[in-house]
Amino acid sequence: MSVATAIDTGPERQFNEAVELLRAGRSGEALSTLESLTRREPNFRLAQLIYGELLAALSGADAGKLVATSMSTDARLRDLAEEARVRLAGEKAVPMPGMVPNVVLQLSEGFEHAIVVDLPRARLYLLENNGGELSLLRHHYAAIGRNGSGKQVTGDMRTPVGLYHITHWIDDDKLPELYGAGALPLDYPNAWDRHLRRTGSGIWLHGVPRDTYSRPPRSSEGCVTMANVDLEALRTHVRFGGTPVILSDKLEWVPADAVTPVREAFMRRVEDWRAKWSARDTEAYLAYYADDFSADGMGRAAFAAHKRRVNASKKFIDIRLSDMSLFRYPGAEQDVLLAEFTMEYSSDNYAVTTRKQQFWRREADGAWKIIREINR
Repeated sequence: MSVATAIDTGPERQFNEAVELLRAGRSGEALSTLESLTRREPNFRLAQLIYGELLAALSGADAGKLVATSMSTDARLRDLAEEARVRLAGEKAVPMPGMVPNVVLQLSEGFEHAIVVDLPRARLYLLENNGGELSLLRHHYAAIGRNGSGKQVTGDMRTPVGLYHITHWIDDDKLPELYGAGALPLDYPNAWDRHLRRTGSGIWLHGVPRDTYSRPPRSSEGCVTMANVDLEALRTHVRFGGTPVILSDKLEWVPADAVTPVREAFMRRVEDWRAKWSARDTEAYLAYYADDFSADGMGRAAFAAHKRRVNASKKFIDIRLSDMSLFRYPGAEQDVLLAEFTMEYSSDNYAVTTRKQQFWRREADGAWKIIREINR
């Protein structure tokens, strides 16, 4: 997989160009750019602020100090200054061609797109999947919870870290004006969150009130918020229940070949797990499950007893896997990998097709074991 850098010609890019012109001392060109931008997006408060500062500044003034002027005491202006800093830092963090997000090891061809949010940098990336090769379709600023990331409990005002799926779309006419053009709810808390006893609900990707263009970097109750124009563009690329949304607190962009050894080793483990089950080698199959494994209300002991009983009653078992996606799970204290796939199970007296998630954890001895397994 490799990522090709997308070209961003939207308001955010125009704003960043204006600030770069200011930093280069080209205030006349910056003024013209900001004038065009504020006419185009009159509710873009940050652009309006810097445009006003520039109009009031003397010719040749130190552009690097303009944003800081009079911002030391006014909370709203401090928010705008922080937004400017984060936007510019996020623009510089756009990956070079050939780089991929370290959290995506393999994306099923069944997923046309994936969304990755770099929470500390307040940056959202929309990736397009072309036969397993990723390309960067668009990227933009996106604000998070007012207390940052790492949601644990209801009301902590933090954005979760993890991998989620969008469940549906809520139209703006069904929501208060706070949500702007609408909302894309996420399936938080997911199986991993519930395993860690995290609480809370109502984590969405949503817009902003129409009397503004965006919100400060840390301003929501835990949702990811973005300009309405960005939300509407994002919505067209979402498949409900499918498109993965990765909220990462330590996103890295790495060369495509850097994820290959991890992906291949992970695939070998999953394939061996499948082969042992198909061969009814029950003890070797169960050896892949951690001591603290749980699923469907069963601990490992109950799960093992159930599998021994079922497998012993079968004349044959055939397990087939397809639509495989592999992820390095973000935010986990230990190394955790997630496999998502479609599983076709058939035996002499039963057949079923399910969409399965497996969470694998690296143990102290280096072995990888399954700690959670669910059907979606």
